[in-house]
Amino acid sequence: MTADLIAVVLLLAVAAYACGGGTDYGAGFWDLTAGGTERGRRPRWLIDHAMAPVWEVNNVWLIFVLVIMWTGFPVLFQTVFSAMWLPLALAAMGLVLRGAGFAFRKPTQRLAGRRLYGALFAVASVVTPFFLGAAVGGVASGRAARGTEASADAWANPTSVMFGLVAIATTALLGAVFLTGDARRFDAPDLVGYFRLRALSALAVLTVLAVITGFVTHEDSPHVWRGLTHGLGLLFVVLAGVAALATAWLLLRTPSAWLRVAAVAVVACAVIAWGMAQRPYLIPTSLTVADAAGAPATLTWLAIVTLVALVVVMPAVALLYWLDTHGELEELTEAELRSGSGADGEGAPPGG
Repeated sequence: MTADLIAVVLLLAVAAYACGGGTDYGAGFWDLTAGGTERGRRPRWLIDHAMAPVWEVNNVWLIFVLVIMWTGFPVLFQTVFSAMWLPLALAAMGLVLRGAGFAFRKPTQRLAGRRLYGALFAVASVVTPFFLGAAVGGVASGRAARGTEASADAWANPTSVMFGLVAIATTALLGAVFLTGDARRFDAPDLVGYFRLRALSALAVLTVLAVITGFVTHEDSPHVWRGLTHGLGLLFVVLAGVAALATAWLLLRTPSAWLRVAAVAVVACAVIAWGMAQRPYLIPTSLTVADAAGAPATLTWLAIVTLVALVVVMPAVALLYWLDTHGELEELTEAELRSGSGADGEGAPPGG
């Protein structure tokens, strides 16, 4: 019972990272495709301002996923990281390069340096979700079975390739949807239309890829296919489809908070559908939840620690997002710093 509970927590953590981290990766995707220096200046300006306050916090969910895997399901952790160490290492490298590129490109004074760091940020934002998706595909197809040695087949198979492409399209959708709302918040009507069009395009591409992935899964991962077409798996597939239709409808209207909710629901329901489709396996059809679980005492303490962490972390994360969406985390301009309007509220620098 405890093992099943921790497995649900793991699935929800993966969904949270897919939504939170996916939004950041999507912003990087649109940074990569924004065009040259002059053409891409405005979109990149919005991406920088929208991401700056919150981009690091989304990696909390990735750490949470790794801790639960390592502690709660050590056999799963060992199996996945042994069979697919290469794509996971490339994804980790992408995370590091992406963070470095985003952190250093803005303060760098030389144009060549800004271009270099910007390229690192943008390219890594596409490469990282692809390899993470490919690793998930290796799990879903059952190729990362217990005792499997590392090989290209574990992650360079049809299911993995499609999962990787779906991951990129998913991040592109989330990034464009959130940037559409941010463009409205920053009073940039030209960018509202710019990112709305890209969100609709990403949704169309994602829909096509999802259909193709269904056909690939039918042949390459029959257990997951059956789970997606029956029971809870089918329910969440339908919910993801409904959320996708709602997202398309809301994109054609004035952007609102409901647009973000609908887009997040698409991704969250899709991830949960995959998890429900694999039941009772963590790796179909070789490793069940019960077989992969750690010691009962460890699982009990992990459940307690998880509850405490959620009570402490969730309100802080919610507050951070609230402050960001209400414009409370904007950087002070040079004029504000000189006037002291952001320092002591009196219009003069402290001690002046």
